Parts: sequence; structure tokens; C-alpha cells
Amino acid sequence: MSSPERETIIALSSGALPSGVAVIRLSGPQSAVICEAMAGTLPPPRMAALRPIRDRNGLLLDRGLVLFFPGPNSFTGEDCLEFHLHGGRAVVESALNAATEFENCRLAEAGEFSRRAFENGKLDLVETEGLADLLAAETEMQRRLALEQSSGHLSAIYQKWREQLLGARALIEAELDFSDEGDIPGSVSDRIWSEMASLARDIEQVLGNLKAGEIIRDGFTVVIAGPPNAGKSSLLNALANREVAIVTEYAGTTRDVLHCELDIGGYAVHLYDTAGVRETSEPVEREGIRRAYRKMEEADLVLSLSDYASSAKQELDIPNGIPVIDVVTKIDLYTDSLPQQSTAMLISSQSGQGLDNLRSAILAELKDRTNTVSLAIPSRLRHAQHLHDAAEHIWRAVRAETDGLEIRAEFLRRAADTIGRVTGKVDVEMLLGKIFSEFCVGK
Repeated sequence: MSSPERETIIALSSGALPSGVAVIRLSGPQSAVICEAMAGTLPPPRMAALRPIRDRNGLLLDRGLVLFFPGPNSFTGEDCLEFHLHGGRAVVESALNAATEFENCRLAEAGEFSRRAFENGKLDLVETEGLADLLAAETEMQRRLALEQSSGHLSAIYQKWREQLLGARALIEAELDFSDEGDIPGSVSDRIWSEMASLARDIEQVLGNLKAGEIIRDGFTVVIAGPPNAGKSSLLNALANREVAIVTEYAGTTRDVLHCELDIGGYAVHLYDTAGVRETSEPVEREGIRRAYRKMEEADLVLSLSDYASSAKQELDIPNGIPVIDVVTKIDLYTDSLPQQSTAMLISSQSGQGLDNLRSAILAELKDRTNTVSLAIPSRLRHAQHLHDAAEHIWRAVRAETDGLEIRAEFLRRAADTIGRVTGKVDVEMLLGKIFSEFCVGK
């Protein structure tokens, strides 16, 4: 029996059915054989040919385009084949069944095409994660961030750092091994330790952009908070342009945390409506208030609402360090001139007045938190943990002035290996199952 890596895999790669066109992808050594059996002679590499698609008994399944990508010049690095068929469920199922009747051809698992691309050196782990994020991107900024990673820009930065470390180690080891030779420069520390300190600072600077990357990739968390009947649920519905929350004139309608996702200026925003904060002995309402405060602790921004007509102002115990925008609601009910508020946003969820200004304020806060020169920045905790460890190893090497060069070189080796784990150059087998499980079948 052939080993799993020699099997040919097949899957629908174009998404949900029915559709106008369905793309079925194969990768592996049987791709050419299956193409000749089901669609006649192989088309020229990377050129589409219109062919009848048949099963092994010669039964016509469909007519469609056939493309052949011989390895190693393919996505996976293996021979790859694509059938572009009509996107009916019966058509796709019959084609998949026909192909899997061939020896050593089976249905692919989630992310298996991308895993083979990684194993064959076509992608590194950072590019693979970026590709997963690109497939999942729902906003413009998510797309741009994912593209920076999937196209290799972030990997190039990590690789440059690793090469600097390897070069420094090479100089140290040359001095250790050939210190008695005249052509090996002495006093290596004078040449490399300032460079290594600069490298550690560069890594720490990039680490400082982690939160920006996480916000762009995972979304910006905005929590609507305030006393009962302040208009929190009405604001949630108005910003979402749909009825997410139940709105009544009764205080305490919202008991749990409600959530919706918005696209504001190309950024993903997670908007949360919470229970009205007030003193109460009712156990369910108290639990809702507890959850409201817990969600505020997780927030990137809190919208603190108050009704301009309310005589009792509820002071929110918002956690320190969480940015707050004060919002005065229901201004459409104000019969005289609008109240003069020096800092609060004045809005009406009913008429829409002030909502554009509020969106702009949220976007301004978001841009301020993601203000980076480049989007080639880390966005996953896995990257941050390894980069933090690498910087620590470098600083230990730089500051170990009383230790021997062998020990200092060992710290640099650990730093290089740690950065190598980010891109998959070193010891990452345990990570692969988790990373590739994020992909859909067919990718």
C-alpha cells in the first residue's frame, strides 16, 4: 500500500453548491493518469482545454475545462489537475466518485493541499497562516493584512533577522575555531554586539504592533454600556441597520450580552449591547450587569450612553485604561435647542442624527490604535511568543559580557531557532495539525 504522502487527493475547491462553476482539484502522482482516463490526452501545461469528462466506463458526466499543472511548478509542488465543471451537486458528486475509483486516489482532508504546499517548500508557515486569513477575510483591512503575510512580506522580515543571527554566529565560531589564523579578525564583539542589540530593538518594535495586528485580524471590540433605557439596544440596531436587539419602553429588557459585526471603514468591528447598569436585587438582572462589566474589561472601546432627559445619571465603573466615548441619546425628543455638551456625542437612533459622527469617532479611535507604517506585522499570539523569546535570547547574549563566546553564541543559536519556528524552518511538527485544520476542504 502506498504511503499517505504518495496518495493523490481530490476535493471541491470552489465553495458551496449549487454554483455557476465548480472547480475540482487533484494533487499527486495519479493526476496525469486520471486526467487521461477521464478527459483524454493531457492539455499543455497551464493551458485550459474544453473536454468531455467521463467516468471509467466511458459514461459522459459533463463538459468542462481541464487544466494540468506539472510539479514542481504548481500550488502544492506536485502534479495538479483541475476540472472546471457546471456547479450542480449531482455533477460534482459524480466526478468526485469517478476520480476516487482510481487506485491511491482519495478525498482530501481539510487544509491538505496547503499542507502539501508547505511540506514541498512552496509556502512557509507564516504564508500558510496568511492564506487561511485571506480565505476568511471579510473586510478590506483584513484582506490587506492577510495579503502581506500570504505573499511572503512578513516572512522576508523574519528570514532577514534569522540570517543576521546566523551570520553573527558564524563570525563568533570562526574566531573560536581559527583564532590563531591571521586572516580571521579578532575581537568579534566589537563588530557584532551593537548590531545584535539593534536587532533585538527591531524585534521589540515589531512586537509593539501585535495589538494593531490582532485588532485588524480579529476585530475591534466596542461595548455599548449605560443605565437602563439609555438607548443601548436602539443604538445597536441603528448601527447594524437591522433589528438585533429587542427594544421596549421597559427598563431592563436586555439581560444578556448581544453581539453583531460591522464593517466600519474597512475594519471589522465587534459591537456588543449589554444589560443596563443599576442597583437591583433581581438575580437575573444582576447576572446581566455582571456580564456587562466583564465585557467592558475585554473592550477596546466603550460607548458610555446616557439619556439627555434622565434626571438620574448612572456613573459606570469602567475599568482603567479602556478608552471611552460619552454619548447622549434621544436628542430627537429635545424640543428646545440641543444641550451643550463639550465632550459627548449627541445622537438619535430613531432619526439617525449624529450616527455618522459616532461612526467617524469609532473609526478615528480604531485608526489611532492600528497606526502602523506597514501591514507586515504579527497578528497571532504564536508569532509574538516566539519573537519575544528570540529578543530575550539576543539580549542575554549581548549582556553576557563576562561569559565566554561559546555561551553567548549559544544564546544566538537559540534566538535563530526560535525565529525559525515562526516560519516553520525548525521543529514545528506539533503545530501543523492545528494550523492546517483552519482551512476548508479543497484548500
